[in-house]
Amino acid sequence: MAGHSKWSKVKRFKGALDAKRGKIFSRFSKEIMVAARMGGGDLSLNPRLRTAVLAARAQNMPNDTIDRAIKKGTGEIEGGILEELIYEGYGPGGVAIIVEATTDNKNRTAADIRSIFAKNHGNLGASGSVSYMFRRKGQITVGKTRVDEDRLVEVALEAGAEDLTTDEDLYVVTTPHDRLYQVGEAVKQAGMQVESQKLTFLPNTMIAVAREELASQVLRLCDALEDNDDVQNVYSNFDISDELLTKLSS
Repeated sequence: MAGHSKWSKVKRFKGALDAKRGKIFSRFSKEIMVAARMGGGDLSLNPRLRTAVLAARAQNMPNDTIDRAIKKGTGEIEGGILEELIYEGYGPGGVAIIVEATTDNKNRTAADIRSIFAKNHGNLGASGSVSYMFRRKGQITVGKTRVDEDRLVEVALEAGAEDLTTDEDLYVVTTPHDRLYQVGEAVKQAGMQVESQKLTFLPNTMIAVAREELASQVLRLCDALEDNDDVQNVYSNFDISDELLTKLSS
């Protein structure tokens, strides 16, 4: 799929492991808390919160955990004040990396991220050092089962989507960052089940990584960043062949 980071494929390989670590629910809780703090606890009036809650429910996150995260965000119950941060840097082979983090201690998080880059053949850069290589977009995935592609294209484009591509068993709809919610709602109202709905960074160009050792270092860096408790998302512009990716992920 054009412009799509191969890191998403790696995360599918390691998704079950992340679930065991409790990372998925922790990330959803933080996103829900931040969304509720910024836009209030009413899902009908807060598109970001609605998106986060729907994504959490899709992963079977308990309703009481979701409600508690909302109340922490709105201040109804006590909870830490979370801050959203973006880090930019370079990995092995010159690949660009963007890290989204949510933290209650930005000094700790900054030190941790810097250390992870340094220990894994990377360099943490200044703000703006790599973000110009990416575009902020909305991304919606829809399972191919029982979905008519032509109908999905019609509905999505009419609602403001920019593109539709395929990725294994999914259709991937790309939207302007400010049309994500509207396109997602249009797809749902047309009777099609949305698997995921999120804002993302898509690379403008990809950097091919063909050497096995270098590819392994790149994946190790991204994996180490993902494993940090404060990290929500990792984006990169590396391009590793499916054959090498499968070999390294097995």
